[in-house]
Amino acid sequence: MHPKKKVWIDTDLSVGMIRHRRPGYCDVDDGYAVLQLMKSDQIEITGISAVFGNTTIDNAFMLCEQMNRDFAGGKYGVFKGAGEAIQLANVQTNDAVEALAAALKKEKMHIMAIGPATNVGLLLLRYPELAGQILEVVLVAGRRKETDYFSIGNQGRRAQDLNFDLDNDAFRIMFEAKVPITLCPFEISSKVWITEEDLKNMDQLDPATQWLASESRPWLGQWIEQGATGFNPFDVLASHYLIAPDDIISEPRLASLEIHLDDTLLDNPRRQFKSYLLCRDVGQYPVKYCYDVVPDYHQRLLQTFQ
Repeated sequence: MHPKKKVWIDTDLSVGMIRHRRPGYCDVDDGYAVLQLMKSDQIEITGISAVFGNTTIDNAFMLCEQMNRDFAGGKYGVFKGAGEAIQLANVQTNDAVEALAAALKKEKMHIMAIGPATNVGLLLLRYPELAGQILEVVLVAGRRKETDYFSIGNQGRRAQDLNFDLDNDAFRIMFEAKVPITLCPFEISSKVWITEEDLKNMDQLDPATQWLASESRPWLGQWIEQGATGFNPFDVLASHYLIAPDDIISEPRLASLEIHLDDTLLDNPRRQFKSYLLCRDVGQYPVKYCYDVVPDYHQRLLQTFQ
């Protein structure tokens, strides 16, 4: 028997929430990632922290508390984190940062940061001596080149590299602190699909999985409106990597932070520039870049929820 992998979850949980920036429903894939770790015999969750991102910090914190209470018997510490990106001129701590620092002082652990990496960045600014206690930060962000677009369906919509876009400085801080970084970008999640048939199968499982299936249907509907037949469960690739890394195909790359035209504003005559997290053969910062899954991955993924 191998010892359980100790993992701190940092998440912008938004399952079932109405979007706060534009009409529609929020992402549900973060719920898949959190529930998958809760169900895993290979993982020991050391704490859960909320961060802003797909929804407001208040919503994310509420959902973290709800999932902990309803599906884990309240056994994990849950902490409220950053509600906005790092302000370098006015660095402020929060409950999540202090709780994560206290946990790292006791033992080394992995961090699954599936929203903006703000809490991790703040931790490293305030407690740089704890960088060596972080075994790995697993994030959902990055691409190989600036023309690798995050296409949703076939209606021409391009999505942001949201976790990176919402706090570029947090990623720079992690890279400069030289903590081990694993990226599970759109390239890999775009190869994994959850369909209505999958949700029907999930309806037959335990109450936690039934809840996740029910909350997924409005999100699935939005993808179908964009011409897709299912949705990509982005964040679950990060949790699955932590549970069963052999199911995830990766390679070493070198990351750079570069500025290019914003690929999501194609129809705007005054296109703006934005930062990109690019992973190539040459660059500044070593990362592990996940880009594919094993042939029977879909079956393996669904089995983790049984």
